[in-house]
Amino acid sequence: MKHIVSILMENEPGALSRVVGLFSARGYNIETLTVAPTEDRSLSRMTVVTSGSDEVIEQITKQLNRLIDVVKVVDLTESPFIERELMLIKVRATGKEREEMKRMADIFRGRIIDVTDRTYTIELTGDGQKLDAFIDALDRASILETVRTGSSGIARGERVLKI
Repeated sequence: MKHIVSILMENEPGALSRVVGLFSARGYNIETLTVAPTEDRSLSRMTVVTSGSDEVIEQITKQLNRLIDVVKVVDLTESPFIERELMLIKVRATGKEREEMKRMADIFRGRIIDVTDRTYTIELTGDGQKLDAFIDALDRASILETVRTGSSGIARGERVLKI
């Protein structure tokens, strides 16, 4: 099962590598990883998407909590949460393809952020399934380049990850 683990950690050199090293040393796969400073510049928030049984995720959480740089760990998938990912996708857009690409971007609520005579660059946000559906809806030959950020997540309601 897919789990989104949110980690509040000290914004210190080496902290990211220690967390990633924990996953690597135990053979756990990281599907996506995002990390950035929070409103408190001394803390960073890391979002890790991984797969595993509830027991495996519980073990990962306990091991993460033992790391000196880690302040707090939450498995967001234990309660309602919001997940978003950003994708930039450069597509071929010539002739009649131009209107089709514009229509597809509109259907998926994407924005065309760069235009040339032969290409569009489209910005799209949503959960991973939405971004995958957009890619699947396109002719693979028209995709020139794709960049995805990986998931970021936050709990719904009043539940917060803070010290």
